[in-house]
Amino acid sequence: MSNDLNLYKNVWVFAEQRQGKLTPVVIELLGEGKKLAKASGCKLCAILLGSRIDNLAREVSSYGAEIVYRADNSMLENYTTDAYTQVISDAINQYKPEVVLFGATNIGRDLAPRIASRINTGLTADCTKLEIDPTDHKILQTRPAFGGNIMATIICPNTRPQMATVRPGVMEKAKQEGNHSAEQVDVDVNLTEQMIRTKVIEIVKLKKEMVSLTDTEIIVSGGLGLGGEKGFEMLKKLADKLGGVVGASRAAVDSGWIDHSHQVGQTGTTVKPKLYIACGISGAIQHLAGMQSSDYIIAINKNAAAPIFDVADMGIVGDVNEVVPMLIDALTV
Repeated sequence: MSNDLNLYKNVWVFAEQRQGKLTPVVIELLGEGKKLAKASGCKLCAILLGSRIDNLAREVSSYGAEIVYRADNSMLENYTTDAYTQVISDAINQYKPEVVLFGATNIGRDLAPRIASRINTGLTADCTKLEIDPTDHKILQTRPAFGGNIMATIICPNTRPQMATVRPGVMEKAKQEGNHSAEQVDVDVNLTEQMIRTKVIEIVKLKKEMVSLTDTEIIVSGGLGLGGEKGFEMLKKLADKLGGVVGASRAAVDSGWIDHSHQVGQTGTTVKPKLYIACGISGAIQHLAGMQSSDYIIAINKNAAAPIFDVADMGIVGDVNEVVPMLIDALTV
């Protein structure tokens, strides 16, 4: 990599796709990337890998990407660390983006550090906020640190590109632009079968129903104040009435009352629904970091001094096991 930082320009988003579908975090990254590109006076670009990806390239374009760098090859149909690292590293070395963003998904968390090591640059993981410093156009990357007790802002002053993985569910999604058409650039795919040390034999999807906390508009979340598993059965009834899903605090998950897939917070899922109802959750900072950007927050807790009330738009002081049944009854036609 060249040491001349002035050679680097544009904001890149890794357009992660699985089995021909973009992951939801890509739309969030394009929305945030557009703000960063505007603030630094450069272009928003996407890098897309896969096989037979014309339709995905058009979709990425519709969300505002000005340039789509495409790597279309049968060896890229399914994600492998070796292949994707090689192709994206080569593209970065050739086209020199100033910023590269990845979703903090299973794939993004595997891929981004491998690329950062390969091209000898820095990486800030699990970011919840990105800004451009108006004085020197460095990207300010904010993430929880020290167990979520502080928020650290990190810069990458000496190397390029500046790279970050971003938590899903944190950034505002880009809006589709019907007639927008991006420049399409085919990138070189210098791969051989011998370079890929793993091979995808079969893709097996989990049969159990998985909760989707990032795509719902209403979340009814429970904590230790529920008292046990039966409390979450009660929350499920309220969530069903509202057309939402059930979330949980880490303490409730650690107690074995509900599966980890429902966990909201720093070590779970970061969410931004239109309505978040916190039931029997005291409001530890790790939990607040994962839900305080919700549009409207209602807190129910019998402790009037609980920290959750500091971020709530409406607070109800009372026993959650008495208040929630009253809400269910009020919503029953």
